[in-house]
Amino acid sequence: MNVEPDFHEQLPLSEPVMYILVCLAPGPKYGYAMLKEIDELSRGRVRLSTGTLYGAIKRLLADGWIQPAGMVDPDKDGRARKAYALTPRGWKMLAAETSRLDELARVARLCLEKDAGHGRD
Repeated sequence: MNVEPDFHEQLPLSEPVMYILVCLAPGPKYGYAMLKEIDELSRGRVRLSTGTLYGAIKRLLADGWIQPAGMVDPDKDGRARKAYALTPRGWKMLAAETSRLDELARVARLCLEKDAGHGRD
């Protein structure tokens, strides 16, 4: 795994943070859109409160992993919503964690294949 040292120290990412980065990969989104997409991507397993989401957004902004991306999609009252996008650092973190998870899954598959003949239930 080819990960810069400071990135390696920040892994593993929490599941909510990973989902936030994943849902921003296609492009900028505002908070409520992120909540809905994370729910969909996780098949309902990860449900963030608005407080948890905005706390994570605040942290990711401070760490330089995401950045404001302007205002988008006015709500029913005509107020524009703040959108967020991945920064180059955020992309690197997403790639580093994806690589780490791929390696973990590869090792787990190898262990399961070795153990397949042992008849464990």
